[in-house]
This record gives sequence, structure tokens and C-alpha cells, in this order.
Amino acid sequence: MRDTMPEALVSEASRRALVVRRPAAGLVVHSDQGSQYTATRFKGLLAKHGALQSMSRRGNGYDNDNAHAESFCSRFKAELLDGGSFPGLTEARLEISHHIAYYNAERRHSALGYCSPNHFKTQLKNTSQLCPP
Repeated sequence: MRDTMPEALVSEASRRALVVRRPAAGLVVHSDQGSQYTATRFKGLLAKHGALQSMSRRGNGYDNDNAHAESFCSRFKAELLDGGSFPGLTEARLEISHHIAYYNAERRHSALGYCSPNHFKTQLKNTSQLCPP
């Protein structure tokens, strides 16, 4: 996190996520039409990992293709910020990292059968191993 969002920050965060998570080819990465996401470096990174880019239409940040991310951001703002803001970047980094850890490990989601995302992912992985390809 930084106080600005240059292309290098977006590309490096995305590169790290792709390297660590190693998603299958065909991953859809949805974004707005900001210069960070239209940059040659970012597009090349996605292509290198077999990811597909999807963008909201100009002026439509709430495009249906991005409903899951929009839902996360909406809940994030409501649960963590409650209409306020952070005093500074240091506090934002700390609170956001704690919230994401809670969101993934503990917060139950109705769309996941009231499981946390981490628990749901583990169940899905275990179940899929029982089914041959």
C-alpha cells in the first residue's frame, strides 16, 4: 500500500499474487479503465500467466462483471470504516491487513454456506481431489 496507486504498485502486487496462488489459465482479472490497468506492463503480466482482463465500461464502476469485488469493497467500507477514514497510511496498512485476515479466515459468508473463504476453499479442494479429472 502507498498513498498513491502507480502502475508499478499494481503490477508488483498482481505479480506476487499470481506467483503465490498460481491460478489456472483463464483467470479473469476485472478492473476499471485506470492507467495502471491499461499499461503495457500490467497487460503483459496477465498474458504471461494466462489471465484474461475484463474492464468496466467507461464511467461504470459498478459493472455486473465485478459484483464480487464490489461486494467485498462495500462490506469492507461498512465493516471497517463505518463512514470514516484512517488517520494515516500506517494505520490504514495495519487495519486493512487485520481486516483481510479476519475476512478470509473467520468471517462467515452466506454465499459460501456460512463458511469462511479459507474453510470453503479447503473443503472445495478436498472434495475435488475425490473426483478424477
